[in-house]
Parts: sequence; C-alpha cells; structure tokens
Amino acid sequence: MAADAKGAGEFKKGWPIVMSAMLGIGLGLSPLPFYSLGSLAPELAKEFGWGFAQMMGGLSIMTAAVLIASPLIGLLADRIGVRQVVLISVPLFGLSFMTFALGNGSIELFYASWVLVAVAGAGTLPITWTRAVNNWFDVSKGLALGLALLGTGLFGYMAKPLIAWMINDYGWRTAYVVLGALPLLISWPIAFFCFRDVGAATESAAERRAAEVARRAQSPGLTFGQALRTWRFWVLAFAFIPISFAVGGPIPNMENILKSAGFAGQQVVTLASLIGLSVIAGRIIGGWLIDRIWAPGVAFVMLAAPAIACWIIAQGHIDATMAAVTIIMIGFAAGVEYDLMAFLVARYFGMKSYSGIYGSLYGFFALGAGIGPVVFGMAYDKSGSYAQPLLMSAALFLIGAVLLLCLGRYRKFEPVTVTEAVARAEEIADAKPA
Repeated sequence: MAADAKGAGEFKKGWPIVMSAMLGIGLGLSPLPFYSLGSLAPELAKEFGWGFAQMMGGLSIMTAAVLIASPLIGLLADRIGVRQVVLISVPLFGLSFMTFALGNGSIELFYASWVLVAVAGAGTLPITWTRAVNNWFDVSKGLALGLALLGTGLFGYMAKPLIAWMINDYGWRTAYVVLGALPLLISWPIAFFCFRDVGAATESAAERRAAEVARRAQSPGLTFGQALRTWRFWVLAFAFIPISFAVGGPIPNMENILKSAGFAGQQVVTLASLIGLSVIAGRIIGGWLIDRIWAPGVAFVMLAAPAIACWIIAQGHIDATMAAVTIIMIGFAAGVEYDLMAFLVARYFGMKSYSGIYGSLYGFFALGAGIGPVVFGMAYDKSGSYAQPLLMSAALFLIGAVLLLCLGRYRKFEPVTVTEAVARAEEIADAKPA
C-alpha cells in the first residue's frame, strides 16, 4: 500500500514530464523516419525508380550518424541538462525532416537528408527524455517509462492513415512537410512549458549549472568510464543488436510484406496500423510488468512471441486474422524495447552518467535497427520474398532474449552522503574550464 501511495505521488508531481516526454519521443528521430518510410517508399520508387534496398539504405545512413551523435548527445545532456538539449534539437529535427520534400531523384541528396535528420534530431532520441523520467520516478519507474515511450506507438498508429491521406490528396512532398511540422507545432511548445529535470527549475544559467553539478555529485551509480568496464554493459550492447535488427527489419517493410502476402489497398493500411496499437500495449503492459517482475525475464517472454510471429509470416499464405496476430506480436516487442533499455540502464548502472551510458547503448541498438531494413529490402529486390530475413529475425529475437537473461540481479547503489556530494560537486566544478 505504501509503495502504491508513493507511486501515485510520483505521478501527481511528474505527469507533465511524462506527457512532454511522450510527445517528444513520439514525434522525434526514433519513430518518425522509421514508421513513415514504409508508406512513402512506394511513392519514391514510382517517381524516381529507386529500389527498396536503396531507400531502406537511408535508415542505415541515419544509423551511422546516430552511432556517432547519440553518445555525444548523451554526454552533452549529462553536462548541460536535458531540457536545453531537447529545446534546441526538436525544431532543428522538424526543419531537417522537411528537406526530404526537396528530393529531385538524386539518391545522394536523399542520403544527405538522412544525415542531416540524424545529426539535428539526435537530441530528440529517448536518451534525453528518459533521463528526466528516470529521475522523477522510482517506485513506478517502469510504468512511467512505458507511458513516456507510448508516443512511438501513438505515432505508429496514426502515421499510416495520415500519410496515406496526405499522399492521396496532396502528394508525398506535402506529406514530408506535414510530418516535419508536427514536432515544431506539438512537441516543442509542450516541452518548453512542461519538460524539466529534477532540480532544474531555477531561473539563471549560473543556478542551473550549480543545480546540475549538485545533482551529478549526489546521483548514485557508475560513471561512464566505469560502466564501459563492466561486463553487463557489453552484454546489453550485444543483446540489443540482434533485437533491434529483428524489430527494425520487418516494421518499415511491413506494407510491402503484406502486399507480397496478397493483401492490398485499405487492408494493408489497416493491418499495418496495428503495429502502433500493439506498441502502445507493449509500452503499458511491459512497463507495468518490469516494475514488479525481473525485467530480463519479462523481456525473454515478450521477445519469444515475435520470434514465432516472424516464423509464421515467413511461411506465406496467411489470412487477415493471422496477419493481424503476428503484427501485434511484433509490435508488442517494439513496444517494450526502449523502456526496457532505459529501465535496465537505471537499474544496473544508476543515474550518475545515465545519458552517456544510454546514448552509447542506443548506438548499438541503432546499428541493428539500421541494418535490418536494408537486409529486408535487399532480399526483396533479389528474390521478391521476405521469407529469408524473417526467419533470420526469428532466430535473432531468441538470441537477444537469451543474452538478457545473463544480466543477473539488479545492482544496488548506496546514496551519496551530503559530505561526499559537496566534495564531488567541488571536484566537478573545479574540473570545468573557467
């Protein structure tokens, strides 16, 4: 009862943080390009004659840029605060996403837009938003993270019919402009008024720096360098590569997978939209479960189901009901992945260097997510079938799930005393250039 009351108290104070994070993540770099490319790729293919592997290569280009940018953004967020990073990155991301509308048939220009989007939008990744959510919540950390990351599912559900409508009535270029405008018009104003980290409500720049120094000094956990020297960091890194490949491969190709299975028109849009709904369910149910049950065990169960789903789809000749069930299984896995990563970083490494550690692990996650769509696209261009990469994804889901079981018990970090905090704060302040 006491824990439930404390959890309710956390939400009473922290709901603006969760809401702004939900919108910021949902309209950020993580889902916006990922969920939109599957709907827009056929239009680009018709207009410019590009192959699916070429277009999915944009996600790989973005991944390469994210691999460099995400750890740097994480370290920057640890240094100057997540609010500052978010408020700069959100508008830059929205404007850069609009540059896709300038496509003229040059694949090089298309790829350049992907680089720009990745660099400008790195601050909109869950790295920044989940840092504040983790600091505001303890008892209900998993549920809060699940709700914050709900935005990816909401956008995934709404994106398919929205993009289909924009393409049919106004063309694919307008669709890109509208999608780029969403972060500017929705997530940035909400973040400006509602989003802040714990202890970051002071007014002056000097006070904000002092508050950040004090927070870093008092935060229990490992430093970025200490985390890199632990075996658990590398277990997580190598677990999330196959998991992100297995999730990231089928989702942006889902429309074409369904078309290859004999579905067409509105049925494809309806079935593909189920991804978003199942992501929402995965976020809420997964977040609730990892607050109560050992998170790697929850992950193992939730990642085994989509392995079965990929195997079923690979057999071909599925009806609408079976297609819906398998899509929901895959979407459910996509729903648990980000909040699982955020939860595991907090539980195994603490909050001292959360953003830097999360950013580095996200780089590994992005590696798999960037390679997966290209492998799927290449398989389709070569054979006209997705069977082989789907079977590969089934195996990779299981490999990643088993690796997570190796993490062992959560680590406990002793709170820092006031004396230690003051000494550490002075050390950090003295280390900064004048």
